[in-house]
Amino acid sequence: MPELHSRYRGRFAPSPSGPLHFGSLIAAVGSYLQAKSQQGEWLVRLEDIDQPRMVKGAADAILHSLELYGLHWDGDVWVQSQRLERYQQVLDQLSQQHLVYGCDCSRARISALSSGYDGHCRERQLSQGTLAYRLQAPQTATEFTDLLQGRTQIPLALAQEDYILKRRDGLFAYQLVVVVDDIDQGITQVVRGADLIEVTTRQQALFELLGAKAPSYVHLPLAVKEPGFKLSKQNHAPAISDWPVSHTLSAALGFLGHPPPAGLQGAPASELLEWAVRHWTLSAVPAARELPGSVVPTGAC
Repeated sequence: MPELHSRYRGRFAPSPSGPLHFGSLIAAVGSYLQAKSQQGEWLVRLEDIDQPRMVKGAADAILHSLELYGLHWDGDVWVQSQRLERYQQVLDQLSQQHLVYGCDCSRARISALSSGYDGHCRERQLSQGTLAYRLQAPQTATEFTDLLQGRTQIPLALAQEDYILKRRDGLFAYQLVVVVDDIDQGITQVVRGADLIEVTTRQQALFELLGAKAPSYVHLPLAVKEPGFKLSKQNHAPAISDWPVSHTLSAALGFLGHPPPAGLQGAPASELLEWAVRHWTLSAVPAARELPGSVVPTGAC
């Protein structure tokens, strides 16, 4: 069962499908500073639920990089692949409330739809065969207020789609596990990249279905090398483990609107973060921006 927490609790939840890259560092630093500037806790969770995409050794490499950059977490690291019974328990709970149904629609059928999944299997009462399990979505809100991005509109088809909670291959879906984990860890505010902003209202609705209060949300600007090309593991963004720590951390702080003063040039990570915690304010963080070429060492991207 989730614990009750009166103080700020934030988290960084990387997927160990590759090493920590500059885009992930921005999310880590932003969430860390938002927590520590409020004397809160900063937790780390490894989102390894999609096991076929995980890379051997990536989890340890990510944790090593966080320590290298002075980003020390509170408490134990949570690992999603160790919580499968808990996710099944929540899925069973939703099923008993008649909020989940089986779906055998093929990828080809779904991809041919112009506006998201159309609820084709909602009334079919499927129980045999290899099925995905979808949430019979409530009338989910199509807008919310992000603490950095402001009032944010979500497309109706996306907000109110009957989305998958458990895939046909038996793996639990991100949309379920992220909400269950945030509930169980008592997360009070989620600070993450803006690429996840469009799933926020469906996650807020799932919190409500599970009888929990949703956290507030801050969606940070993405590290974009060029329009439409964000730094990510899928785009083979290079690992930062071998980059100069002081220069790279200073660049991440600058990207987030908090460039360290000249007197801290080349300072250790601990000093840079100490300065950043004292000066951190969301009002200085840009809602969106591109990645300056000077951010990373020459030839790194």
